[in-house]
Amino acid sequence: MLRKLGKGGQKLHLTYEAGPLGYNLYRLSTGLGHRCDVVAPSLIPRRAGDKIKTDRRDAMMLAQLLRAGQLTEVWVPDEAHEAMRDLVRMRAQAMKDQRKTRQQLMSFLLRHGQSFNGAHWTKAHRRWLGELKFAHAAQHLVLEELLARIGRAEELCARLKQAIVELVASWTLAPVVTAVQALRGVSILVAATVVAEVGNFSRFESPRQLMAYLGLNPSEHSSGATIKRGAITKTGNSLARTCLVEAAWTYRHPARVTQIIRERLEGLPEPIRAIAWKAQVRLAARYRKLIAAGKPAPKAIVAVARELVGFIWAIARLVEPKAAVMGALKAA
Repeated sequence: MLRKLGKGGQKLHLTYEAGPLGYNLYRLSTGLGHRCDVVAPSLIPRRAGDKIKTDRRDAMMLAQLLRAGQLTEVWVPDEAHEAMRDLVRMRAQAMKDQRKTRQQLMSFLLRHGQSFNGAHWTKAHRRWLGELKFAHAAQHLVLEELLARIGRAEELCARLKQAIVELVASWTLAPVVTAVQALRGVSILVAATVVAEVGNFSRFESPRQLMAYLGLNPSEHSSGATIKRGAITKTGNSLARTCLVEAAWTYRHPARVTQIIRERLEGLPEPIRAIAWKAQVRLAARYRKLIAAGKPAPKAIVAVARELVGFIWAIARLVEPKAAVMGALKAA
């Protein structure tokens, strides 16, 4: 089709929606010298009264919107970056499956009046699970199968975690992953996930744009002199947003440099160290101020996560030029 439409050396301008097709068509068409835009499906303008949907009408609509300049492109990663993103998403799915299987076991025990007084999934809890007895052999079989499923899920999560730790070292964005770990609550898994999902931080001119991209900005419904803001928009990448909110919970505690953070800071330049300490002081004070004002802890944590994005953006912008040079040298 590309050879037919581009007969005579004519350069084409193509577009398609981001989705299950991935980026193979993009890489094929750009490799042949054409321009291809992969657009965000959620940002495509649609007429409210249009109730007929066919492939032909969709293609016509995309062509018209492309000509009018009303489509929003998505950032296309290179193949190595896409591979790392697939890996972190696989681990996130494995963690979700593990939580679901554990919940199934807890529901099964609750139905049969079995409860453990203490923290779950500790050594004592696992010992208690191994000593449970039921009146029927079928129930014993269900218990053993659920425990086996949980064991397999935990092993998979551990393998994927180890794979991420090992493969990040050879990634072109490894300097960015290392640098953002200077921030409290940002472990190597959180850093790898955020960097893999965001990609190129330099495409965001300000941290506010990155906050909006991650869906951490408050929604708004204002008219005239009335200003009404609601919950966060939750647009964009949900995995990165979830990791950032989980990292923000560490700022409930006063600012201090723990041994873990001290080890992460080794070898990092002074500007990154200064940003990391400034983040600790500001975000811990921000959390205390919001709690003192009567805000619920979850809302305060989301506000802290939103500001944490700004510090991640600042550190990544300092490191990204060097990371790009290193990547170019490795490719050469």
